[in-house]
Amino acid sequence: MPSTTATPARRIWTLVIVSLGLFMMVLDNLVVNVALPSIRVDLGASIQTLEWTVNAYILAYAVLLLTGSALGDRLGRKRMFIAGIALFTAGSAAAALAPSIDFLIGARAIQGVAAALVTPLTLTLLAEAFPPEQRGLALGVWSGISGIGVALGPLVGGALTQAASWHWIFWVNVPIGIALIPLAASRLVESRGEVKHMDFPGLVLASAGLFGVVYGLVRSQSLGWSSAEVVVGLAAGTALLVAFVWQELRTSEPMLPMEFFANRGFAVTNAVSIAMYFGMFGSIFFLSQFLQNVLHNSPLQAGVKLLVWTGAVMIVAPVAGFMSERYGSRMFMAAGLGLQAVALGMLATLAGVHESYASMLIPFVLAGSGMALVFAPSANAVLASVRTSQTGQASGATNAIRELGGVLGIAVLATVFTSHGSYVAPQAFVNGLVPALWVGTAVLAAGALIALVLPFSTRASAAEHAAAEGAASEAHAMAITA
Repeated sequence: MPSTTATPARRIWTLVIVSLGLFMMVLDNLVVNVALPSIRVDLGASIQTLEWTVNAYILAYAVLLLTGSALGDRLGRKRMFIAGIALFTAGSAAAALAPSIDFLIGARAIQGVAAALVTPLTLTLLAEAFPPEQRGLALGVWSGISGIGVALGPLVGGALTQAASWHWIFWVNVPIGIALIPLAASRLVESRGEVKHMDFPGLVLASAGLFGVVYGLVRSQSLGWSSAEVVVGLAAGTALLVAFVWQELRTSEPMLPMEFFANRGFAVTNAVSIAMYFGMFGSIFFLSQFLQNVLHNSPLQAGVKLLVWTGAVMIVAPVAGFMSERYGSRMFMAAGLGLQAVALGMLATLAGVHESYASMLIPFVLAGSGMALVFAPSANAVLASVRTSQTGQASGATNAIRELGGVLGIAVLATVFTSHGSYVAPQAFVNGLVPALWVGTAVLAAGALIALVLPFSTRASAAEHAAAEGAASEAHAMAITA
């Protein structure tokens, strides 16, 4: 059912279902971090194997995002969304029952595969259900519910680990998944992309190339950038991604049309997303540890205190989505990255072993509000830059690019941290944290400037794409009649 004929009730159900699916993915990714110390003690894991409970998920997720959207376009978006939710639920149950660290790592990889199927399809299904003039508010709600997952992740992880055990951070996904599967089956409408044949060479090259790059970035945190394993992974991955671009330029039905990047709105939005995920998510990785390792908060206390940051995302995102539909995405994205740069700069200036939580409140609110000003407007800008039938490909590409930005941010800021500080003492941690935050600040400030290159309004672009789709449909109907 195309968006123009979807009933209001159908649109609301689609919004609820895809938002809950995204909520599951976001919540699970964040609850794990605070439970790592408990998992290490209970399963007797080394620091190296413990890292892979996070890395296995990241690798599977980042590598298969393009594949997930391609499968949805080819085999059916509703079908693959339900399959992803079912696989994620099964992976969560397996992780909760894990008798060893190796079993847990395998279960986390399954969760990453499932998340790569679900995440890009949430945006595609939403774009299918809502016409362009109503997407802003829908994307704001979608981002806001994702913000709830961000806000509750550390809190739920800390509370469940402290009150029960780390197993419950995975069990919490199971009832949500069980309820969501029949709901999606009965309420979502099936749709497919315009590509009729799977681009298998492109799929293999993209997956292998992303694996090499992400693997190299992840391993650089523990092995260093000069390690042969890291250098080979990055070099091979980059070469394969270059081959992927060449394949997409020469095939008649590409997995990812390179023409997307010739569109200023699409290219600039993705550059902005890289800057935000690099600067902000790389910084959050260390700030959450700062609350515990330096300011001596428990995991639950750290989760509660981060609610000021993450709660701002939940509150501001729906408003930003609605307003960006009316006034365009450019100023919201530029202002959002600017606020995040100011927030990180303040935190870098104030950081110290005796810092009070009260001094962190204003930067936390600014950072969360800035993130919210980017989430929905950037999704709106991406959707406005492509035809509705291409939203699956665009969503997969955007999510993969964002994930690369986040992994790269953590890897680079970890290098900056270790070159100036360490975990041996609170002051040593602060010594590494401050320069890392300043690097994040610089990247976010650069992203704010890049955002100013975005077209002033996406409304005209959306109208042009709608007209193009209408013309294509009319020509197709005339051809059939003839």
